[in-house]
Amino acid sequence: MTILNIATQSPFTTKDGSTIRSILDRTNAPVKNQSLAEATVPAGCATQRHYHRLSEEFYFILEGRGTMEIDGQAREVAPGDAIMIPPGAWHTITAHATLRFLCSCAPPYRHDDTHFE
Repeated sequence: MTILNIATQSPFTTKDGSTIRSILDRTNAPVKNQSLAEATVPAGCATQRHYHRLSEEFYFILEGRGTMEIDGQAREVAPGDAIMIPPGAWHTITAHATLRFLCSCAPPYRHDDTHFE
């Protein structure tokens, strides 16, 4: 049985510029097919536009508001919104008020699966 508390996880910055605290992934649990993390993007900031060749991502907005852009289409996002990002889709999220969201990746997040222009 694996049970971890997010408060015990140290934050780190991903290649796209967001601050992440892993909840469950390959670094802290016997994970094989997915990962779950909490991401934070400060107000007025954005992640660097990127894509993942392998991972499908879900974002679930917990706090804040912003704009999600996927392959050139933009929409405002707020708490309660769930966002699907297909593999290969260029994306960025911009925070109008500090964003805190859950990020799930399948297969699990890896730095080397993050690609930029």
